[in-house]
Amino acid sequence: MPALNVEFSDRELEDLRQIAKERGTSMKALVREAAAADIARHRALQEGAAAFRRFFSTHADEFAAAFPDDEATSRSEGRVA
Repeated sequence: MPALNVEFSDRELEDLRQIAKERGTSMKALVREAAAADIARHRALQEGAAAFRRFFSTHADEFAAAFPDDEATSRSEGRVA
């Protein structure tokens, strides 16, 4: 399995030790859980953003009608809002 060496300050390392001890887990497991949680959060945000873009694209005409002041003016008019 691939591995990654990560450097921590003395304070961060001591905090990690303390947290791992309080949770009854190893420092390795604690850091791995934190990284996995951040990866899952990042993926969820990416998926949410993609879903929003699909929804917005599907309903672009409705948004344009509902918020006409937010629409860019035509480039043929030589200006962009």
